[in-house]
Amino acid sequence: GDGKMATGVSYVDADGTEWEQPADLVLVCAFSLFNVRLLLLSGIGKPYDAAKDEGVVGRNYAYQTGSGSTAFFEDVKFNPFAAAGSLGVALDDYNSDNFDHGPHGFVGGASITSAHTNGRPIRFHPTPPGTPTWGSAWKKAVRDTYQRVTNIGAQGSVMSYRNNFLDLDPTYKDPLGRPLLRMTFDYQDNERKMANWMAERCDEIAKAMGAKATQVNRLTGSWSVVPYQTTHNTGGAIIGSDPRTSALNRYLQSWDVSNVFVMGASAFPQNAGYNPTGTVGALTYWAVDAIQKYLRSPGPLVQP
Repeated sequence: GDGKMATGVSYVDADGTEWEQPADLVLVCAFSLFNVRLLLLSGIGKPYDAAKDEGVVGRNYAYQTGSGSTAFFEDVKFNPFAAAGSLGVALDDYNSDNFDHGPHGFVGGASITSAHTNGRPIRFHPTPPGTPTWGSAWKKAVRDTYQRVTNIGAQGSVMSYRNNFLDLDPTYKDPLGRPLLRMTFDYQDNERKMANWMAERCDEIAKAMGAKATQVNRLTGSWSVVPYQTTHNTGGAIIGSDPRTSALNRYLQSWDVSNVFVMGASAFPQNAGYNPTGTVGALTYWAVDAIQKYLRSPGPLVQP
């Protein structure tokens, strides 16, 4: 805003030397989390203050939910070691507005999928309910189960909330002395209700397939960074029509500094029931088309 312009980018090479690359146009394409960090470190856009519900950079952070059912069979061999994720199947019956939410007490939805991704034996060794967690009985269950288990999983949406956000950490810094990015996040009741309802639908599918036993995987407790879940982070530098609540206009152009465009899932106001990658690509094409217009006449493409 107020005619501010970026003059280029600075970076530090492998030898520790800082360089400045002058530029008339800057594209921030550093993955959603690092897009937000770069904007905060560069002073582009007002940092979000959750206590006051003011500012734009860091707000609307969202994640994904994961739930489902692990299904154990007797006479089926899945050969997970020969599989690939793209060989899976998916259904959209319970995604977004494809079903009546009225009786369930939540908004949002999930895509339900079943796929094997290489069946790596150290990572992939589910065992039936009641199996000991160590010893010869556990080893036998791993051996007997490996070929005969699959997962029906629900990958669900996450709404944005005032108290889920990104900011610069007041304590921890990187080797160059710059603050790290801090994430403040937890699932809310809406997401727990949705994910656990989806888990029951997954379990119904598993039982209809003839599973001899199932293990329902629900979303319980607070979110933890420890177990891997997903890398599909969204929000923090969202698009919108109001510069008071969004960092970017509809063309992914910064409201604050008009020669800065920010590409990535950081632009998403919410996280939907599918991975963001395809939409990120589509939005990038959309922004590149707008940049051609910008280059002919530099300045804000949308007036606040």
